[in-house]
Amino acid sequence: MSTPAPARDDVLRRAIALLDVDRRRVVSAVLLGSLALGSAIALAAVSAWLIARASQMPPVLTLSVATVSVRAFGISRGVFRYLERLASHEVALRGMANLRTTVYERLAAGRLDAVAALRRGDLLARVGADVDAVGDVVVRALVPAGVAAVLGVGSVALVAAFLPSAAVVLLVCLLVAGVLSPWLTARATRATEIASAAARAEMSDAALTVLEDSAALRVSGQLPAQLARLQAAEDDLADAVDHGARPLATSAALANAAVGVAVLGAILLGIPAVGAGTLAPVELAVVVLSPLAMFEATSVLPAAAVQVLRSREAAARVLELLDGAADAPAADALDAAVEAPADGPAHIRAKGVTAGWPGHAPVLGGLDVDLSPGRLVALVGPSGAGKTTTLLTLAGLLPPHAGDLTTRRADVAVTPEDAHVFRTTLLENLRVARGDVTPDEAREALEAVGLDTWLSGLPDGLDTDLGPGGATVSGGERRRLLLARALLTRAPLVAVDEPAEHMDDDAARSLFAEVLPRLVADGRGVILATHRLSGLEAADEVLVLERRDDGVAHVARRGTHEYLLSHDPAYRGAYDHEQAAARPAPEHGSPTA
Repeated sequence: MSTPAPARDDVLRRAIALLDVDRRRVVSAVLLGSLALGSAIALAAVSAWLIARASQMPPVLTLSVATVSVRAFGISRGVFRYLERLASHEVALRGMANLRTTVYERLAAGRLDAVAALRRGDLLARVGADVDAVGDVVVRALVPAGVAAVLGVGSVALVAAFLPSAAVVLLVCLLVAGVLSPWLTARATRATEIASAAARAEMSDAALTVLEDSAALRVSGQLPAQLARLQAAEDDLADAVDHGARPLATSAALANAAVGVAVLGAILLGIPAVGAGTLAPVELAVVVLSPLAMFEATSVLPAAAVQVLRSREAAARVLELLDGAADAPAADALDAAVEAPADGPAHIRAKGVTAGWPGHAPVLGGLDVDLSPGRLVALVGPSGAGKTTTLLTLAGLLPPHAGDLTTRRADVAVTPEDAHVFRTTLLENLRVARGDVTPDEAREALEAVGLDTWLSGLPDGLDTDLGPGGATVSGGERRRLLLARALLTRAPLVAVDEPAEHMDDDAARSLFAEVLPRLVADGRGVILATHRLSGLEAADEVLVLERRDDGVAHVARRGTHEYLLSHDPAYRGAYDHEQAAARPAPEHGSPTA
């Protein structure tokens, strides 16, 4: 039973609370923004007074204070704007970092199946763009709204000091531009933003699929279909954006009309006041021209309303992810199904375990495994035999469907086949395993997995940026990099999924014969999932998985690599076939041709 979806009116408040913003910094940003726009209003008012007064040709000294004030307000506007941007962006960036940290921590400690069902692009959008959108609500909505409120009150008070009736007109026009216009914009663009979010997620997923799997897609003939899917998602996004531009244009027209009405109202009310002697001619210029600057504070509010809407939708997706990962009943079920070992050496012990994803049919049954530090166990079988699901179950990340499983999630470091390579430096990618990895430790680990020559060829060594998704890293280099992470972790047990994928036979044999035994020699227990049989001589036990007629795999045979070669004809045949396929073809005209 899953946690109910949070109410739409509550999700943004909950997400903003997770930003953990410093209220004093927000107030500081609003104050600085008010001073920046206040300087603009003061500049307009003083300039209007100065122009009108100068037309009367008074003594020059009479204008000196106003002249200096114009310069001061012109300079202070830029200074305060710069300081406001620093303050507001610091609040937003700190908040995004806090929220993203919370997301990662809860996902790491929560249920794996809560995120595994999501498409890669959707998950990436939620922990990336959606978190940014929630943080943007501070800079693009909350601070501008606070500044508009402060400046609106101040502007009305300023005009009221000269002509109260004009202040009433100004107040109404400010409400139209600052409340009605944003409300209409938000109401009209709600459906557009929902469509845009779906299109962005689809486009992100399609783009990642094309970029990361282009070679396989080209070979299978699926690349044109994926490119068409990407183009369709981009077209949907463009259509949604175009549709959202219409209400924004209407809102902008309404806001501009409010400015014109405010100025016209000031003229119509001010001229009779000048004739009646209740308003000086110079003051009329201030009353008429000042609103032109006053509406600068409300001009950003329609966009702020759209940002609130966008941030609310993003917050709903982020909280759905967090609530799913922290689903208490499912988490309790996992804890109940997986027994944590008592204090002492780490180990994984499975007896009669049936593995499978929650809510889906089992993929493997009747599994007995005993792994402790110093042992290397290999799960071998073809693709689809359930090796990855079994690894995740043994690591305590998925609850077993049946059987007894003893493990402690904190003791197991999982190196999945498709682990992410981040867009940062090589050193920081290795620090995913352990945050305090030193450069010397990183070089040693890279040398141990055979990447020392590759490292020496990088332009900036460990400080080389690996590009988005590790775009500069080949498939084989990626696998070795992931193994280097495994070497650097301090977890006593390591689960490794297909570490030799995209490697030739010699490289795979070297990997199995040197790197994995090194983990064992360091006192770690290793459980390995692979479809390769070459290089398994170092394994203490090999479990051969085969799928039965009912679709559920089982352990068909088990033993050491040497035992299976000598006692299992099917294992021996598969091994010999693998060796023959890896052997280079003889050259034409050679004696063996």
